[in-house]
Amino acid sequence: MAKIFAVTIIVIAILSAIPIVRHTWWLPPDVSTHGQPIDEQMSETMAEAGLSFLAAQILLAIFIWKYSKPRPGEKIKNFPGGAMGLVIAAFLLVGTEVLALGAFGAKAWASIYLTPPSPDAMPIQVQAGQFAFYFRYPGPDGKFGPLHPDLISEANENFFGLDTTHDAASKDDIVTAEMAIPVNREIHLLMHSKDLGHSFYVPELRVHQDFVPGLDLSIHFTANKIGKYEIVCTQLCGLGHYNMKAYLEVMSQEDFDSWLKRQAALQ
Repeated sequence: MAKIFAVTIIVIAILSAIPIVRHTWWLPPDVSTHGQPIDEQMSETMAEAGLSFLAAQILLAIFIWKYSKPRPGEKIKNFPGGAMGLVIAAFLLVGTEVLALGAFGAKAWASIYLTPPSPDAMPIQVQAGQFAFYFRYPGPDGKFGPLHPDLISEANENFFGLDTTHDAASKDDIVTAEMAIPVNREIHLLMHSKDLGHSFYVPELRVHQDFVPGLDLSIHFTANKIGKYEIVCTQLCGLGHYNMKAYLEVMSQEDFDSWLKRQAALQ
């Protein structure tokens, strides 16, 4: 039975690796300017982790095959250095792998989170709340009006708590339930949550950012392909979490200008 178990372990390990090698369940095509290094990092991580997994399973199967039934009177052999040696070796191996992946991925990470957006990046505020996203664009004055949490009202559709009576900068702000951006234009998202933890995930953009209540977060990206993409929340945020989504539409500059004018007319 031990030898059958050893063979079974190797078979399962190899079969589980086939979908990963074939990219059976992989990310959708990248539509961002920063996606390539992220995809390369993902491939390197999967390759290193996959090889380590296969090596560990094969080694386990060899040990089971060889040592599951010791011969009568055979002296039990110890691994050189004992258990402590194994722990140290594993620590050094895994630690080196993690440090190497971190060093290789630093550039991809920094391009999104540690590099400031360009001065002409388009600012868009994103608010997450149970169970919807809302987006705010500055009007012709290019300024966002201040937020007043006490004025937030779903019934009055004042999702950001704007005081258009007293705040001049708020009067031309444009609030929408869907997000549109021009292609090949850098976008600067200003993100906050009005209740608890949510996330902003667009697989095609290779953008995944959590909302942290009480913190104002920002990311920037440039989409380089026209199309419509789903925005989903990946943080379990309550009973309606499964249906918390919105859509991002990447348009030509002309179509975006027309869209923004239509949205302004609806305010």
